[in-house]
Amino acid sequence: MRVSPLERFAVAVLERIGTLLWGFPPRLMAPIVQELGPLRALWWFGRHLPRYELTLRRFGKVRTHLICVAISLVNGCRYCAHGHAYALQLAHLNDVGTLFPLDNQAIDRLRGLPAAHIRNTLVDALERTRLHAEMIPLDRTFALMAGVYPPIDRDDVQIAHLVAMFGMLNSVGVADQTPIDEAHDPLNRDPELKRSYAVLHAALSV
Repeated sequence: MRVSPLERFAVAVLERIGTLLWGFPPRLMAPIVQELGPLRALWWFGRHLPRYELTLRRFGKVRTHLICVAISLVNGCRYCAHGHAYALQLAHLNDVGTLFPLDNQAIDRLRGLPAAHIRNTLVDALERTRLHAEMIPLDRTFALMAGVYPPIDRDDVQIAHLVAMFGMLNSVGVADQTPIDEAHDPLNRDPELKRSYAVLHAALSV
């Protein structure tokens, strides 16, 4: 399929943003430009990325990536689920000094399963690592995705934005079957942290 100069420009801009943030050009950018068109894709990221970064600062990395993982698993998106699961692993190791109880492969196996099963598995992992404070926002995520109630406070509004934002990202990732890449977080640019994660993860497989 022929790509216009404007489409190439939009992809280059979005991949450059991803590289500045995470250290690599995200593979989902080109499919998003194809889906939305170049101008709308640039507008969409200009609208949603600042709100996402605000949520990341307010919620912290572990909570934000956990929510993104949950949404992406329910929506069946391997690309986003992997990118944020890897980011969750790095954030947890960076904050706590230990591995998150579910590795990327275990998380990927949850993709497309019933929401209740995904929720229960993630809650069990939070209990094992004593991240009890993350259970409430996780439950609110599943409730908002199911339409149990509308957003009622600031936290709900930010979670609802993630649900809407990742609804679009996930739909493109599923339709395009975008191959996975790296961790969707600035921690991906920390080679020492990634090396520590790889060593600890490999030790579990011995």
